[in-house]
Amino acid sequence: VVCAIYAALPQRALSSLSATRRGLPKEKMSENGVVPRAKVLTIDTMNPTVKNVEYAVRGPIVARAVELERELSEGMKKPFAEVIKANIGDAHAMGQQPITFFRQVLALCSYPELLNDSTFPEDAKSRAYRILQSCGGNSMGSYSASQGIDSVRQDVAHYIERRDGGVPCDPDNIYLTTGASDGIMTMLKLLVCGEGATRTGVMISIPQYPLYSAALAELGAVQINYYLNEEKCWSLDISELQRALDEARHYCSPRALCIINPGNPTGQVQSRQCIEDVIRFAAKERLFLMADEVYQDNVYAEGCQFHSFKKVLFEMGPEYSNTVELASFHSTSKCYMGECGFRGGYMEVMNMDDEVKAQLTKLLSVRLCPPVPGQALMDLVVNPPQPGEPSYDNFIKERTATLSALAEKAKLTEQVLNTVQGISCNPVQGAMYSFPHITIPEKAIKEAMQPDMFYCMKMLEETGICLVPGSGFGQKEGTYHFRMTILPPIDKLQILLIKVKEFHQKFTQQYS
Repeated sequence: VVCAIYAALPQRALSSLSATRRGLPKEKMSENGVVPRAKVLTIDTMNPTVKNVEYAVRGPIVARAVELERELSEGMKKPFAEVIKANIGDAHAMGQQPITFFRQVLALCSYPELLNDSTFPEDAKSRAYRILQSCGGNSMGSYSASQGIDSVRQDVAHYIERRDGGVPCDPDNIYLTTGASDGIMTMLKLLVCGEGATRTGVMISIPQYPLYSAALAELGAVQINYYLNEEKCWSLDISELQRALDEARHYCSPRALCIINPGNPTGQVQSRQCIEDVIRFAAKERLFLMADEVYQDNVYAEGCQFHSFKKVLFEMGPEYSNTVELASFHSTSKCYMGECGFRGGYMEVMNMDDEVKAQLTKLLSVRLCPPVPGQALMDLVVNPPQPGEPSYDNFIKERTATLSALAEKAKLTEQVLNTVQGISCNPVQGAMYSFPHITIPEKAIKEAMQPDMFYCMKMLEETGICLVPGSGFGQKEGTYHFRMTILPPIDKLQILLIKVKEFHQKFTQQYS
């Protein structure tokens, strides 16, 4: 009788009954009666360190800015006609024009048939031919050596020697990377080890570029904060380094010190004396130095000059140049190039243990090689047109115009923001950003969990200006900031600054 009853039941009822007997709720059954399997990867079973990663530069405010752009394109009415993204140092997205010579050579490398085109200058053709000769099968579509194309690494070494006044550079110490970020992440992977109180600690400046905090969170390392001095134009104080280090030794094993010069997000340029003091500190405390120097051409303020850590290290004599471990980083993404999308970069390592270098090469080989077009572009950056070559005059004209415009915009940003009551902005000595201090009324602070996030989101909704709250970079407790890039064209930057000024005045009145 039971068998007859079962046979008479519809298939869905049988499936439901079967599920009930197994203790499964009916709503978990699919239409065809198949019980779906539980996900292998869930928010509870995923790598827990990934959940700790935050990257404010592309955070919730930027996501909302994208939504607003879409809404505007669909005809929705807003208090503004366009969204101006001043959240990220993406030069070409902000209207900066590429350097003609770089793009000519890359076009020739990508499509070698153009080598027969008489419209391309001869020095661009000869450079493209040389790069292609260094590629497998004479094609940028081939893999390169894991450390990078040999001839490009040699050109990088010659560039560093010229930059540093003859300080020798071994091409074997050069590693081409997928932007500077890739090199920084790789070095941190080599440095991180231990558990509990022996876990690796890495010293990073506050404010900092969120790559560092994100990488340390992902790797499970300990972030050691040292604070830059806002009252002294975001200068670095050795006594503050010592304080941070001494406190950290109670709960981790500090092994590395990261420096960004010129600074991001703060725009300061370190003096030579400061760099010497940092090197002495690293030597005394046995710290591995990481020098992020991707803005080395972006120096604007009178009296400021870029000094590479490597040059200063060598000029301090063998006591330091033969012992202090240093990794320095550069990129095609910033300076006057702004070629972010090509993901070109390099790192140079100094005084690295030979066995560790072998492990570094192995680690890089797992990813096969950096993008070859990015390597080619890096070669052009370190070996641009020379005097007497057909492209030289135009190259110098374009390079000078780009850097001069950035210097003008750095000064304009500082001047306008400092006319606003409740905003104070240090001189933008270098890099591509300002990081002004903002006074937020007490009423707004009480209303918002994150006052600077609240401030920036409200500005976005009312003006279309997309900035990043200072909390995404770190700031002293009780202070508030935002980061904005100086990259927009001068006319659009003027509009942006006027809107920021008007918004801050309105916001202050509203919450007073």
